[in-house]
Amino acid sequence: MAAERRRREGGGLSALLLRMHEEGKDSIPEHPYLYETDVQISWVADSCKSPVERFWSGNSAMYILQKATHNEESNSMEESRTDDAVYASEVLPKESPGALALSVRRAKQLISLYTMVQNPNMTDLGISVVLPPLWARCDGSDPQHTYWIGAEPLKAGNKVPGLNIYMVSCDGPTADKTRFANLEELKMEHKIRHHSSVVTTKGFAQYELIATTAIEDTIAESGSKICVDITWNGVEKILETPPLASVATLNIALESGDPRSPVFQLYRELQFLLALAEGLKTGVTEWPEPSEAESALKLVQEFLTDLKKKLDGDDIFGNKNETEKIKCDTAAVDSCIKSIFGERGDLDFTEQLWCKMKSVSSYQELIDCLTLVIKSLERGEIQPWIHQGSSSFLSQLIQQSYHGQMEDVSLSDITPIQMLLEIGLEKLKKDYVSFFIGKSRSSLLFQDYFISTSVDLQEQVHRVQKLHHMLEILVSCTGLLQFRHENLFPLTQICMKYYKENPLNEKHVFQLPIRPALVKKFYQNDNPEVWKVEISSGHGQKEVKTTWQVSTSAPVELGTSDNSGFFSDSTVNGSSEERLYFITMTQCSQVQFT
Repeated sequence: MAAERRRREGGGLSALLLRMHEEGKDSIPEHPYLYETDVQISWVADSCKSPVERFWSGNSAMYILQKATHNEESNSMEESRTDDAVYASEVLPKESPGALALSVRRAKQLISLYTMVQNPNMTDLGISVVLPPLWARCDGSDPQHTYWIGAEPLKAGNKVPGLNIYMVSCDGPTADKTRFANLEELKMEHKIRHHSSVVTTKGFAQYELIATTAIEDTIAESGSKICVDITWNGVEKILETPPLASVATLNIALESGDPRSPVFQLYRELQFLLALAEGLKTGVTEWPEPSEAESALKLVQEFLTDLKKKLDGDDIFGNKNETEKIKCDTAAVDSCIKSIFGERGDLDFTEQLWCKMKSVSSYQELIDCLTLVIKSLERGEIQPWIHQGSSSFLSQLIQQSYHGQMEDVSLSDITPIQMLLEIGLEKLKKDYVSFFIGKSRSSLLFQDYFISTSVDLQEQVHRVQKLHHMLEILVSCTGLLQFRHENLFPLTQICMKYYKENPLNEKHVFQLPIRPALVKKFYQNDNPEVWKVEISSGHGQKEVKTTWQVSTSAPVELGTSDNSGFFSDSTVNGSSEERLYFITMTQCSQVQFT
């Protein structure tokens, strides 16, 4: 009877898994399926965030099994279910602590059924395809605090000669290092469990570099993060510092707009540019609050007056002190970054005008400012210099003024906004080009894509946003990590390649291979965010691994079963030097069918 019931349960599970597998080829099911009355099965694929990615890096498509949630909708659906499966009403996987976790006993039963389903010797179950891996979330109620159990088929063509079974346990957080494992004991346990005489070890450590720098507060509170991942072979002890011969990758995710950023003033200019672009598109412009002591109109009046006074000579823009005043007004950057992002000294008339008008606080003030400029041009009171190749409408008017013939301009509707947007766009483009070509020496990499005028204004603004994000990344790496040209050059290449092919995404993690020595001074005396050792034996499909890891955040969703004793405050005995770690162990065993 028990064997018959087990076969019936296995048949129901296999039918459901096959159905989900087929449907998952076309699209990811919006809702999970209900197996029997207590288990929900979700399909996780490329576009979904995997709940097991922090401790398993295998196949991207998988089944996730969790405890079923019951409500009126799912109960009503249950009444009409067929083939042992129905749609449940709640999308999974769900990341709420303690929820939807199966008992360890139930999870093992399901893994056992999955193993039977994949066994090619069980021909009566009718499985003829290799199913994706299956993971069951557990409540950690057993003595080992098991939070996940997984099963991954071993593939030999279209056949399954066996399975890898994974057990993931987690304790913590704790600062008590006496609870940390001993590496030699871990290696011996692995040898005994897998009957192996030789094992190899591989280390991994992740350090957060922003938190270890002298100017930590610059971007630490934003969604930004700069960390380094380091891997090496031949681990000698738990928590050892990675050797210089390791392989390191810098991971950079930066959000623009922190007021403490060295390029925040440029960011503010960009935000005003975006507001103008939005106004041009929607007809509604959100004018920023005045940020200058003097109004934009008064600044423009003074600017034009100075130009009129100096019209009697070639020195149109005055002496060096006046130029310096304009330069400082244009880009008031932090002193620590001036060496790599100096102010441009070649601002033409329209660029200086933008610097005065970026504080306009209303549509009427914008019209008043432009009216002053156009009248001065019409009367020949000023003969401003502009960059060659400048294509804004105001630049065209200036060129016409050289010949004493200017077309009539109606400052109404969207025309004033577009005129200001155009000169701001040209000014910011030159600012970014000045850095990427002049400072990061990336002239060979810089592509017309980012400054092209062949696309509409909205797309040009979008591409300038990309340039600013790249600038934030490069300035941060230069200021925080003291990067030089040999490192900035490949990083610029990586950023430009990504942004030529993708839309703006400040959540994207840019990765740069580096030498550990380049950043060692930032982490050598610091505690890692993650440190793990991987012990392995065997080769090919016979390879098995044991992974021991400590991390400052839980790599698994911890339940509420029996872990209250492991949780504590972020410091120990009032000391902020003691770092709390979660201890995670992933053990692998194999089931052979042939």
